[in-house]
Amino acid sequence: MTALTLTRRIFVAGVGMIALSVATPSFSAETGPVKIGMIGGGVVSTNLAKAWIKTGHQVMLSSRNPESLKDKVAALGPNARAGTVAEAVAFGDVILLAVPYTAVPDIAKEYGKALATKILVIDASNPIPDRDGEFAAMVRKIGVGEYTQGLMPGAKLVRTFNGFTAVRFAEGGKKDGVQMGMPISGGDPRALGLTTQLVRETGYEPVLVGNVAFGKHLMPREPLGPEMSPDEIRRIAATLK
Repeated sequence: MTALTLTRRIFVAGVGMIALSVATPSFSAETGPVKIGMIGGGVVSTNLAKAWIKTGHQVMLSSRNPESLKDKVAALGPNARAGTVAEAVAFGDVILLAVPYTAVPDIAKEYGKALATKILVIDASNPIPDRDGEFAAMVRKIGVGEYTQGLMPGAKLVRTFNGFTAVRFAEGGKKDGVQMGMPISGGDPRALGLTTQLVRETGYEPVLVGNVAFGKHLMPREPLGPEMSPDEIRRIAATLK
């Protein structure tokens, strides 16, 4: 695949804002749709499915009981289907991880080898202390990006779609007529290139803020959590380590 050399401004923990020249494969509309396996069938998966189906991708939502997703899939149309987690992992070129964070270790244990073969794993899951208890506190102390990557060695992990209400993901990426941004963090150039495409297809402007470890800042109630403009994301990210 032809690579484009892009100069990206990346915020790296402990370094501040620097300019890096990164060879990033071009994932444009000409490359065609991808299959997206969604580990989870809740509000995050459903709203991203709405956005991505509009641009021609096929999606599979998943659940321990796929029959419970029948109405959601019917509403999404013919490019959507439901399956088990195993079926979604097998189906997807790209995997979306959108589950309560306490489920992540078991998912990694069972499907980690398969996830390492995918071109991209989008991590939209968050450790929430009010929901996930002491485990969430431990993960946040380590850093959620590093912790998830440690559970899934070899996975091309990118954190994004983490901070604010998922209903907005299917609403076009503008607020009061102003273009909104979506922070992304990761390290694999090819995965970042495809994430950039997929974020833009939801209407948001992707903003690369740092590596996987920097993903600890991409959570609700953190400085990069609220919905904001691309310039605001860059300004805040520059203050973080």
